[in-house]
Amino acid sequence: MKLKSLYVGALALLAISLTSCSDWFNVSPKTDVKADELFQTAEGFESALAGIYISMTDGDCYGHDMSFGLIDQLAQLYDRISDGTTDREAIYQYEQESQGYGTKSRLAAIWQKSYNLIANTNNFMKWLNSNGQRVLKDEQTRNMYYGEAYALRAYLHFDLLRGWGPMDYQADKKNLCIPYRLVADNSKQPRLSAEAIVEKIIADLKQAEQYLAFEKTTSLSGNERRYRLNYYAVKALEARVYCYAGDAQNAINCADEVIKHCGLSLQSSNSNDPAQFSETLFGINKYKMSDNFSSYFAEGPDFTTQYWVSLQNYKRIFEAEGNERDADFRARRGAGVYVYDGVSRVISRKYLKNDDSVIPLIRLPEMYYILCEMSSLADAPQYINTVRSHRGISKSNAYSSFANDAARTSALSKEYRKEFYAEGQYFYFLKHHGIKNLDYSHEANTEATVTMSEQRYVFPLPDREKEYGWTDEESNNTSNE
Repeated sequence: MKLKSLYVGALALLAISLTSCSDWFNVSPKTDVKADELFQTAEGFESALAGIYISMTDGDCYGHDMSFGLIDQLAQLYDRISDGTTDREAIYQYEQESQGYGTKSRLAAIWQKSYNLIANTNNFMKWLNSNGQRVLKDEQTRNMYYGEAYALRAYLHFDLLRGWGPMDYQADKKNLCIPYRLVADNSKQPRLSAEAIVEKIIADLKQAEQYLAFEKTTSLSGNERRYRLNYYAVKALEARVYCYAGDAQNAINCADEVIKHCGLSLQSSNSNDPAQFSETLFGINKYKMSDNFSSYFAEGPDFTTQYWVSLQNYKRIFEAEGNERDADFRARRGAGVYVYDGVSRVISRKYLKNDDSVIPLIRLPEMYYILCEMSSLADAPQYINTVRSHRGISKSNAYSSFANDAARTSALSKEYRKEFYAEGQYFYFLKHHGIKNLDYSHEANTEATVTMSEQRYVFPLPDREKEYGWTDEESNNTSNE
């Protein structure tokens, strides 16, 4: 069964399996009754799992704020200022509701949505443990479901860690940040240290890797498994987590395996695929994307709600200071972006010309960037140059060497900003490297800087979670089964 068809078919069951709870930690008796019916058939299991992926495309998740929305706004990638404010720095008002941006409530919604998805993933695993062998006769199908569930739990917790965890992981990895939920009930679980969270994420990914090992010899090229967490997406996520934790050798090993064996290659053109699905290791399918995203990305000069950037700022972000028609294809008119000369504004084409209706969450170029970051300074240039050459940057503009780590980080920062524009990854890069000054162009011939800090990079707990009883003095108990 094709995945897109399954997504549509799962919508009816989604209301049963995902929205009975008033919040993420409340599993009501009604939910148990409905779940008992749902997980009696193979179709029920498949629909429940598809429902989790569908819910990931909601606006308070990767269908807006956790991808091209709030996370990229925090990285100052857009020039559109929300109605009700003239101060772009108002977006960093986390403790009180900011005018226009509504950051406080949006972060609270991300937190609740993420833990709702984690609770439903744990619930899915509970029923897989109790009914899976009886209902799902095919062992490979059971293994696939287990693998995806472990990977989903790890993926969701890791993005929570990247938002609510420390700015400097190595210095502050003992700090308490978030709970790692392994159960689907309303029990209070302790907040754990960032180090403990990483350990649990890696443990889940290792489990996922074992269950999905049957896919090691399967190429992802043209494969609809890219809409789900597959073996090579798991290995890529491992590389991302090891890079975050500073574990260079494991990061290199994972990234190298993905590049050599996943079956995908870097694109040399994006005219017909601005979202670069052909090099996407894992992405989620957004039903009726053009209709649902029209207020954010649409053709035409109505920029009231769209995520636009000024022509001057676009040239700076994409290093297209000359003739942008001859630029890196990520910046090229009619390929990566639409350029509206009459109003000097630019919008991304990633969610406009997107025949696969995909929101990319892990793409192949990141593996090259991780190799660049984690390898020796002598070896690093070859990896970033590989991506740049495929993007249409001439050999004469290749990096021959990096004098120091700061030079390497600066080069990677420019590439992350271009490559993952409107994908929600750049803010996490900035935070991970403690980059304090975010330059932007507000008006023609005017430059300005947003100054970042630990307070701006580390999201505070939502009010309802503080009321729930968490404090910074909690015991750092690393067992929360």
